[in-house]
Amino acid sequence: HVVVEGITEIGEGTRVWPFAVLGAEPQDLKFAGEETRLILGARNMVREHVTMNPGTGGGGGETRVGSGCLFMVGSHVGHDCVVGDGVILANNAPLGGHVVVQDRAIIGGNAAVHQHVRIGAGAIVGGLTGVERDVAPYCAAVGDRARLAGLNLVGLRRAGVARSSVQALRAAYEAVFEGAEGALAERARRALEAAPEEPLVQVFCAFLIEGGARSFVTPRG
Repeated sequence: HVVVEGITEIGEGTRVWPFAVLGAEPQDLKFAGEETRLILGARNMVREHVTMNPGTGGGGGETRVGSGCLFMVGSHVGHDCVVGDGVILANNAPLGGHVVVQDRAIIGGNAAVHQHVRIGAGAIVGGLTGVERDVAPYCAAVGDRARLAGLNLVGLRRAGVARSSVQALRAAYEAVFEGAEGALAERARRALEAAPEEPLVQVFCAFLIEGGARSFVTPRG
């Protein structure tokens, strides 16, 4: 009872449960039947009623999902999304078109991610959270409209990150989001200069410096 349509590639060891639909036409009124594709990596678990759409001509023509991900019941990957490795989408969590979800990020149940948003590596989005802006790597976003609630300490601990690295990341977080001088990207550059050898700080700061189509989720107040 699985439906696979279009140009869809499914990697070795990926399991797909009943009533999932992979590769059906994008939910985009601009789609005109152009040749696009959906690519899933290896060892993914795609549970019941999950939907994943291929790309569109206007978005690069490809939706790509990494390896080792879990897509729980009713979750959705929209057209032209890029999903990294080890990502978890809980029940009924949709990704709008053109969303980027980096490695090991977690999207909670019934959370919704707006088009063109980026979710950074190791971040977590709480259940029922509406995400309209980018979520920085290793951070936790909660609320009816997402606000940062600090670092994703549970995820960092599960990943075996050393205490010293967590402390360096916390210092960078505070420098960026609790600092008073300069724009967010300027604060991120200064935070990177303060800990240039810390890999997690590099990832965190590079995400903020690079920027995207949307602004960033920040702490409340």
